[in-house]
Amino acid sequence: MRRANVLPGFRLSLGYTLVYLSLLVLIPLGGLVLKGASLSAAQFLDIAGSERALASYRVTFGASLAAAAINALFGLVVAWVLVRYEFPFRRQIDALVDLPFALPTPWPASPSPRCTRATAGSAGSSNRPASRSPSRRWASWWRSPSSACPSSCAPCSP
Repeated sequence: MRRANVLPGFRLSLGYTLVYLSLLVLIPLGGLVLKGASLSAAQFLDIAGSERALASYRVTFGASLAAAAINALFGLVVAWVLVRYEFPFRRQIDALVDLPFALPTPWPASPSPRCTRATAGSAGSSNRPASRSPSRRWASWWRSPSSACPSSCAPCSP
């Protein structure tokens, strides 16, 4: 006789989780490792030290530092106000502060809209805008060569 499981549906949810983990994380990461292993050390260092890669490092670390400084400043102010003062809707604001810790956050890891505008590759021609219509002019900075673009989306140059 089979013993009742404490967590009903555990096997199904574990299988679902492992399939998506494989599809979204492990397979792309494995491809990255295989591509890196096919390069010689000199080629790898040339790519990692190229001007484009260095620019992407500067943008990434600079934006991260700026975001951390802004978050620290505003987080300190919000925490101070929530602890020290009584005001209407204080509990609701406190719950809003806790909300990002309770929700899953896959959206920061998704590719930016600029990187989805590839002009070559498997999605290349179908992903290119048909024309520069007036409705797309507001986003012209996405295609400008002066805007920073991570090295992982090399085909996104105009």
